[in-house]
Amino acid sequence: MDKRYEVYCLADRLFYETPDRLSAGNGTTSGGSPLYEAAQRAVPEGWRCFLSGDWLHVNPVDADGRPHPELPPQGWKIHVSACMENAEKTASQVWDYCVDRLIPFKFVPGPRPMHMRNSKYADRGGSGKFATIYPADERQLHTVLRELGALLEGQPGPYILTDLRWNDGPLYVRYGGFARRFCVDEHGSLVGAIENPEGKLVPDRRDPRFSPPEWVKLPDFLAPQLAARNATTVADLPYQIESALHFSNGGGVYLGRDRRTGDKVVLKEARPHAGLAADGADAVTRLERERAALEKLSGSGVAPEVRDWFLLGDHRFLVMDFLEGRTLNAFFAERHPLTSASPSPERLADYTRWALDIHAAVEETVAVLHRHGVVFNDLHMFNIMVAPDERSVRLLDFEAAAVDGAKLRQTLAHPGFMAPADRIGVEVDRYALACLRLALFLPMTSLLVLDRDKAAHLAEIAAHEFPDVPAEFLAGAVEVIQGAPDAAGADASAGPKTAKRRTGPAPYLPAEPADWPHSRDSIVRGILASATPERTDRLFPGDIAQFSDGGGLGIAHGAAGVLHALAETGAGRYEEGEEWLLRQTAPPPPGTPLGFYDGLSGVAWVLDRLGHRDRASHLLEQVLAEKWHRLAPDLNGGLAGVGLALEDLARTRGERELRERALEAAGHAADRLDACGKRAGLLRGATGPALLFLRLYETTGDAGLLDMAAEALRRDLARCVRDKDGALVVDEGWRTMPYLGGGSVGIATVLDDYLRHRADEEFERARTAILPAAMSRFYVQPGLFRGRAGCVLHLARTTTPAADLDGELAAQISCLGWYAMPYRKHLAFPGDQMMRLSMDLATGSAGVLLGLGAALHDRPVHLPFLPPPPSEEEHRRP
Repeated sequence: MDKRYEVYCLADRLFYETPDRLSAGNGTTSGGSPLYEAAQRAVPEGWRCFLSGDWLHVNPVDADGRPHPELPPQGWKIHVSACMENAEKTASQVWDYCVDRLIPFKFVPGPRPMHMRNSKYADRGGSGKFATIYPADERQLHTVLRELGALLEGQPGPYILTDLRWNDGPLYVRYGGFARRFCVDEHGSLVGAIENPEGKLVPDRRDPRFSPPEWVKLPDFLAPQLAARNATTVADLPYQIESALHFSNGGGVYLGRDRRTGDKVVLKEARPHAGLAADGADAVTRLERERAALEKLSGSGVAPEVRDWFLLGDHRFLVMDFLEGRTLNAFFAERHPLTSASPSPERLADYTRWALDIHAAVEETVAVLHRHGVVFNDLHMFNIMVAPDERSVRLLDFEAAAVDGAKLRQTLAHPGFMAPADRIGVEVDRYALACLRLALFLPMTSLLVLDRDKAAHLAEIAAHEFPDVPAEFLAGAVEVIQGAPDAAGADASAGPKTAKRRTGPAPYLPAEPADWPHSRDSIVRGILASATPERTDRLFPGDIAQFSDGGGLGIAHGAAGVLHALAETGAGRYEEGEEWLLRQTAPPPPGTPLGFYDGLSGVAWVLDRLGHRDRASHLLEQVLAEKWHRLAPDLNGGLAGVGLALEDLARTRGERELRERALEAAGHAADRLDACGKRAGLLRGATGPALLFLRLYETTGDAGLLDMAAEALRRDLARCVRDKDGALVVDEGWRTMPYLGGGSVGIATVLDDYLRHRADEEFERARTAILPAAMSRFYVQPGLFRGRAGCVLHLARTTTPAADLDGELAAQISCLGWYAMPYRKHLAFPGDQMMRLSMDLATGSAGVLLGLGAALHDRPVHLPFLPPPPSEEEHRRP
């Protein structure tokens, strides 16, 4: 699970939302929480105050509104750390000090954004940064450190990992950019930049460690601070740290070895004032809770034993026994039968027996905890360690545990096992055990955070897919999850005899995905009901990527992609949405990427198709005026996407210059294929450039371009392996991927088109071997690029010979209903991580709409640059 998403779940119950949106002038945040007193002050004459993200900027200006005094574009900046208890006072002190001295600064203006910046899974690079001060030069830097450092002496705050600490106080320094400047990094992404001595813009690194650029000399007055920082090491510990298992904003978890005995151990680190939970507890408080719970359970055999407890610097460490085995989640890829296209009845029955045994073992383990006076409060598949015998279990990660009847509410929990607020104490664990009943068969319980009525729907699906699961087992899960009055205090291991059903005869879903065009109309109504044309950051709710630079505009996660899907599937034009996109691109926000799926070239392509040619031309001019030729070679944000947009527009407009630029993009992409690195697939691998080469070959007839496409495709096929069922999938080193965006299915889409032009036995075998990857019975998500909808799109357009492709396609369409949920009585789909609904093309309802349209619409619907086969003569069936 990608922990970044949890922060974006805090501000809205249904959609991923930027962690805090501030309303203007009423003294509160958008969520109703107050602003600090300093954030409500009227700025003095000659000053300007404005919001940007979760920062309030306060800058001196001259009579014309320009910055005063003139600041350099980069230099040593000062960060002020604070914790929840002293942030209000610190904000006032920073304001008074800087305003009196005409020093520009910014700070986090309220307790809610302050809490979110310091929560457990917030960005470690931004942890503790409460205020930023911009000194004009090193002399002023030293003055501010001495004077403000004296004023704030003794004030606590989280250690800022990216910076160098000034003495023992809350001030830290880092060399970086003052002005917003951008460059393309080694991966081809647009990132914040600083200028090196040669005048070249290079990435402004914000890694969670102090590492100034190599050409920057550390001021002499900072030398003692660097020496003090380097003096704290792990060399004298009785433990050798061998590897890092996990990092969060609260600290790290490390695999180590006891130097005295040679035993494997786990060291868990907690940073004071950082990694806040919902109840305000920091990482140290939670680690103290974990220690208390483990000591309470010592000798029980259900948890690791405590070995040590020590302080290093100001970080607290807990040392525990290493538990052999694997987490329960790790067994899904190899054991779960629905990862195959057509699991046999025997395999389904074998898995059912194993899953029921595992659940019984977990229930007994939880019962041992309760008998010892411990409530786990965070039961989920990643915290259940299955021993090497694959039968017995123990539990990990007790930092949320409550001991001796403490009625702690859940403050940290996996979304798929998070209990409602009315469950306290042992009822929290019983709720998680009920979720586990469903998750062992359909690991989709994160949807219950959106709608607990989904439990009955999931239980119906699980019963259909696993006919040997006892009815009372699933019924008991539904009863506990939906909160029947007689189930709240019942023994979850026994389970009620009948499940609480949804009331009334109406089906759970407002429309079944296969019921086109009714499903289309329902999805479209849901998308339009979610629109927020009054906002400037995004039009439709989608993935968290829409909150990065330009993300709310683009095809993958922004307005352009949704408008494209609506137009392509016959849903009609959304004129208010088009007007929104025109407003937000006049001009586009600074830092908006240049690429196709992530940026301006894709927006231009969509606007052109919608008839807004002048704006499209203007955006293309902006792209071509930038250093676009330095982009990565990929389709998502790189040269392949820019080149394909240029080529397609050259074809539709008849503009030769655009085609010349497309050919130029192809040349740069061919020279830079190595920059794809270990990535493979349509969006970020060599398959995207292959698609560009192929389309240019179709236009020019240059066989050399077809050769280049073949070479690129072979690069990506070299990164594929056979899964346990023999399907060809992309090997990412730690997982395999079948999907349209970053997996083998995307490679197969381009193989299909290549084979229309040139026979190739290797490619024929490859696309045949990839086809089963698009027919799995289970996919984790419904989305277009990393889920089932992309497999639907591929099956709808592939020319790969297959025996019953229509039947397989119908099955995949039907299974899209597994993820579907009602939103304002319309059909909607969750986005990546399945914790919130999404309407965007890459992850949400618009992508599902496009996938269904490719299979069911009465005229060709397709992904950009991947049209359906051109004729019936190339029909895919043998």
